Amino acid sequence: MASDCRLLPLRVLLPGMDQRPRRVTINDIAAATGFAASTVSRALSRPGRVNAVTRDAITQVARSLSYVPNTHARALTSGRTETVAVLVSDVTNPFYFGLIRGTQHQLKAAGYAHLLIDSENSGGLESHMLTKMRQSIDGAILAASRLPDRLLAALAAELPIVAINRNVHGVPSVLIDSPSGVAQATEHLISLGHREIAYLSGPENSWANAARWRALVTTAARHGLPVRRLGPFPADRMNGSAAADALINTNVTACITFNDLLAIGVLARLHERGVNVPGQISIVGCDDIFGADFCHPTLTTLTAPIEQAGQVAVSMLLTRLHEGAPTTRQSIVLPTHLTVRDSTGPAPD
Repeated sequence: MASDCRLLPLRVLLPGMDQRPRRVTINDIAAATGFAASTVSRALSRPGRVNAVTRDAITQVARSLSYVPNTHARALTSGRTETVAVLVSDVTNPFYFGLIRGTQHQLKAAGYAHLLIDSENSGGLESHMLTKMRQSIDGAILAASRLPDRLLAALAAELPIVAINRNVHGVPSVLIDSPSGVAQATEHLISLGHREIAYLSGPENSWANAARWRALVTTAARHGLPVRRLGPFPADRMNGSAAADALINTNVTACITFNDLLAIGVLARLHERGVNVPGQISIVGCDDIFGADFCHPTLTTLTAPIEQAGQVAVSMLLTRLHEGAPTTRQSIVLPTHLTVRDSTGPAPD
């Protein structure tokens, strides 16, 4: 019993041992500095509206007290969450690495959080996630959106968005000009003596896929040459095997693929089957992803300013958010160019 009595005072003497420290508030900073809470709030959320001496005094005290802004409370009062969603169609595709880096750096510099969402090549999942996150984000950047034009335009009327590689009326967009790159690639192959070229098609719901095919058809037609479209194929390395097998069953001597992942898979399968590249067939990829110059043979491909596209998209979105009106630039086109490596060569005799 005596032992029990000695334990009881410990509970009385040490109350709240499991409680977390109280969060520092704007009122605490106001009390420490002598400024009104409203002045403290302006200095921390809109520093440009407070003179430099006052702002520096307040931020110094806030830092010493380890003040952390309450973003939820700020969102309730301002209607802003300072968070932007970035949706990509396949987060495992190296094409998106540079784009994610570009959006991340630009948003961080502007004080915004970056919410990355993998839409898994599904327009339905895109729509679901944006509806679910609507109250938690200020806007969104949609890279290679799989939404139909009508739904994408309707979304842009309700939520500030910028689309990358989608050209829909009323939707601000950043376009990587891969069609002109495909035209360059086609001219390159024709100059090497190739007279029948195939296109290994990517996802049917991809706007860029359709644009690249049209560019190939138009350029080949100017030379009076036929083209073939094979696929569609899922745009990954694994499905390059099926694409290569389909290619072997044709008489073409060159092909342009939807993206580099598919092209790298094609190269691997052709090597397995003893088909020489570029001796028997030339291969061109799209995007110039990390690794395109490591495969064997190194891949001729379209080089695109992917990271810049992410940065430009963020700038357009932030302009819309800060000015409260659609950006005056509805569409920005970034150029591409053909990078010639070892996977293309003269047509076989």
